[in-house]
Amino acid sequence: MKKYFVMIVSALLLSLSANADERPITFDRLPVQARTFINNHYLASEVTHVLRDESVIRPEYTVYIAHGVSVEFDYNGSLEKISSKETPIPSDVIPTQIKDYVARHYPDAAFVEYEVDHKHYEVKLSNRVELNFNRKFNLIEVDY
Repeated sequence: MKKYFVMIVSALLLSLSANADERPITFDRLPVQARTFINNHYLASEVTHVLRDESVIRPEYTVYIAHGVSVEFDYNGSLEKISSKETPIPSDVIPTQIKDYVARHYPDAAFVEYEVDHKHYEVKLSNRVELNFNRKFNLIEVDY
């Protein structure tokens, strides 16, 4: 019993220390590419706060925007993820091939989340469908 208690406390302390590496920064301290993305798709005046996460090898950034929008960038300002709780995300963020697929198969759905990494693209739609595409834009998984 004591062993489990120590493990739980250790895990809790570890998770708290991981979050301690997120520091608020000003918008102008974002990488240029990230600032450009925000300025092209949102009003900089709607940015509520920016966090720099230094718990990884290279820093990552999260920008919080009014109306439940969060945008994540890697160390050089490349988009990693965008999500919105209240309004659809800008469609020009989504690659054309994915937009076309969604328009054909889910014409009434809006994009509420988009994530990209070196292996795939993932989108979540307003109808709760999640679609995963490989780097060649072939559909590889659908979650309902």
